[in-house]
Amino acid sequence: MTSPAKDDTALQDATCRMALAAYLHDLGKFAERARLATDDSKRELHEQMYCPRREDKGRVWHTHKHAAYTVLAWDLIERRFPELVGDDVSPFAAWGATDVDDSMVNAAGRHHLPDTFLQWIVATADRVASGFERETFEQYNQADEGTRTGKNHYTARQLALFEPIRMDERPANRREEWRKRYPLNPLSPDALFPVEAQGYEGNDQQAAQAEYAHLWEDFTKSLDGIPPSHRANWPLWLDHLDAAWACYTHAIPAATAFGVRPEVSLYDHSRTTAALAAALWRYHHELGDTGEEARKRLADPARADWDAQKLLLIQGDLFGIQDFIFATGGETQRRAAKLLRGRSFYIALLTECAALRILDALALPPTSQVINAAGKFLIVAPNTERTLERLAQVQRELDPWFLEHAYGQSGIGIASLPASCNDFVSRETGEQPFRRLIKSLFESLQTAKTRRLSLCGDDPPAPVFTDFLDRFDPEMGVCDLDGRSPATEPLVGGDGGFACALSNDQIDIGGQLTRRDRSRVLISTESLGGSLRVPVFGYHVQFTGDEEQSGRFGRVAASGLLRRAWDFALPEAADAPLFRGYARRYIDAYIPSYGTPNEWERQKYDRLDADERCDGRADSAKTLNEIACDDLYPDADGCVQGTEALITLKGDVDDLGRLFERGLERPTFAKMAGLSRQLNAFFAVWLPWICRERYPSTYTVFAGGDDFYLIGPWRSTIALAAEMRAKFAELVADNPDIHFSAGLSMTKGGLPIRQMGQLAEDQLEAAKLHVSAEGRPKNAVTCFGHTVGWEAFVELAGIARELELMRDSLNLSTGYLYGLQYLADMAEDLRRAKLSPSHSPRLESALWPSRFAYRTWRMLESSRGLDLEARKRWQRTLGELLGGGIRRHGSAFKIALFIHLYQHRR
Repeated sequence: MTSPAKDDTALQDATCRMALAAYLHDLGKFAERARLATDDSKRELHEQMYCPRREDKGRVWHTHKHAAYTVLAWDLIERRFPELVGDDVSPFAAWGATDVDDSMVNAAGRHHLPDTFLQWIVATADRVASGFERETFEQYNQADEGTRTGKNHYTARQLALFEPIRMDERPANRREEWRKRYPLNPLSPDALFPVEAQGYEGNDQQAAQAEYAHLWEDFTKSLDGIPPSHRANWPLWLDHLDAAWACYTHAIPAATAFGVRPEVSLYDHSRTTAALAAALWRYHHELGDTGEEARKRLADPARADWDAQKLLLIQGDLFGIQDFIFATGGETQRRAAKLLRGRSFYIALLTECAALRILDALALPPTSQVINAAGKFLIVAPNTERTLERLAQVQRELDPWFLEHAYGQSGIGIASLPASCNDFVSRETGEQPFRRLIKSLFESLQTAKTRRLSLCGDDPPAPVFTDFLDRFDPEMGVCDLDGRSPATEPLVGGDGGFACALSNDQIDIGGQLTRRDRSRVLISTESLGGSLRVPVFGYHVQFTGDEEQSGRFGRVAASGLLRRAWDFALPEAADAPLFRGYARRYIDAYIPSYGTPNEWERQKYDRLDADERCDGRADSAKTLNEIACDDLYPDADGCVQGTEALITLKGDVDDLGRLFERGLERPTFAKMAGLSRQLNAFFAVWLPWICRERYPSTYTVFAGGDDFYLIGPWRSTIALAAEMRAKFAELVADNPDIHFSAGLSMTKGGLPIRQMGQLAEDQLEAAKLHVSAEGRPKNAVTCFGHTVGWEAFVELAGIARELELMRDSLNLSTGYLYGLQYLADMAEDLRRAKLSPSHSPRLESALWPSRFAYRTWRMLESSRGLDLEARKRWQRTLGELLGGGIRRHGSAFKIALFIHLYQHRR
């Protein structure tokens, strides 16, 4: 692929400038709350120019003063923007000149008092993103500062959007009391979680302003970290700016006037406004409709123009992810760990590059891509013939790639849906147009999945299998890693075997991810040297470190050959800001490396055969067999104790579609984007980070969107599952309606990876069928073949810990503990009879309590050093802990027993 044509480049750059004006229209909210130092006379003049004017009983004042601060702040950070020369300012008449009506800064600043066509584009996008009805906006536009939470624009902190969500639509079930707030900190693993409002959100205006001032200072300094050479490439630079803005405004409330609930972040509002503005301008531009008549229609108070379907919502969905990740060949198992990670990263690359291909084909900026998570993306485009033609052409480019490299088992389906501005309206009562739009979006994507690869369409892709036999070399045979492609080159690693180029790329990626000095990825239209072997939809992919500091890629950035440069490094600390001068993509996941093992660790790994171990370098990825050993520990004699095993953990958020379609009382585009972003951040940011910090032997095969797939040593992974559930509850502000289910499958390290994945999938399906005693579905976990709710799982894991503490004080023999399994089955027999009248319990099942008491007393009699009173105390303690656990959980009590027994197996 070559860089975009000159005409497309000019159009894309112009659209980027349109997007930037809309993106930073609320820059002043950030600056005003930080009490940006300004000249009083200049500020007063800007208030008259940009802010709505109100009069009451002879008093005159201005509302929405942030609009004036947008212009003032623009002037301060303008030197960090791309340099503008000659005609490069189009579609605007000037850049930062306030005395030119159609300057870019005026388009941004006059969103409350729009006059020109371009100003009305930004103002319309602002109102559509917020879901404002006409009457509601007019009231909002004249309103003073103040939120429904009783705070002003300085002291109000962002509400947790998850907190009021209810899957039951009845208003009586909606929660009006908001107890959680997001701390005003840069984006980091810690900053994802809301805190209690009481004790954090106060009325001290000066302290609140100081928080904003510190954040503003960090934001402006962060812009200096963007490579100067990237300022010559509008899409590249705007992608970096978006990451900086996300880092420092993700927890800033977007709206604090008119008694609103400050529940939408400034980042989500900015991003959706930019996407809508770019699409609206391009719609009018491509139709040649940018004159006075278009301005009048946009400015019409009746909003008659809002019914026109000017927008096209484009969704992409990668299908066949499991087939792609778990393709197997003769060498797959030995390289499973590195290969799994490489393929998972490649999945993220596929969706990112597919979205980029659409953006480049349509000459749209990176901010037009509103959502990209878990193999799905959403782009806002103009609804024009040009868009539809080019979108169809992109699909014709993607399909042959997947047919050639995935043989039709995987692919990316593209669906599009026309929409009008009125489709985004959020109403106080009655039917919600945006809710109907979301439902239609989901349905259109499901329809697209039935037309995979366009094989049965009117224009199917050209055959790509005709040269299969020509490419097949009988000496190399089939790829040793995917088991289906013709091998074309030696397998990387230098120890024999053959592979296709794509599989070798995936092995190389798995190796790159363990290197801290290779935490950036470059996407270019020409090879920069050292790129992956197989271009992805025409883009060349290369891993790199900080070479940009020496100017190595400055030329290709300025030329437009470099389309994207992404930082994917895990955060260095829990509170470290997630911006380092480059656009962020959360497409990395933690991968355990060998490191420098101590004597005990080497003893554990020495148990393995040579082909079950890595090469021993510190930065080498651990094999699954080595990971299976990592929960072994030495006993008092230094001998190995425990069980050498893995647990595969799979899970996803329950009823995600219903959450987006029905969960929000008044859904808006910005709220939908915010929910998606926050869910993705939990799995793609916090989860890999906590794995590195606390569960260093856990592979995150994939984690993002609403699902996750992890492989780790068995006991550590059980602990991780419980911690994930607790932190997810914290993320969603303890909302009982939002939860995830998970399946845990325990296996040996040598089991084929596809079978490991299928076993975990079976366990997850069992968890999804769970119904609690209160009749609430899902919200469950299956472990050791037993399905329980999360509260029960945490309790059972706690019982296992209590058994561990008791082990030294009592003679908890293996025979005694194994016998409890039989009693648990008897108790389960009785529980089933209570739940199902048709079930007839065995008569002996009623005897389990007496048998438990007898067995426990006999065990205590055999324990040395216990007098009669001590045995009685222990009988009561064990009766409450073990007997009570059996009574409450029936056969699922085996989860606690298995954890303990596997831990002490010799």
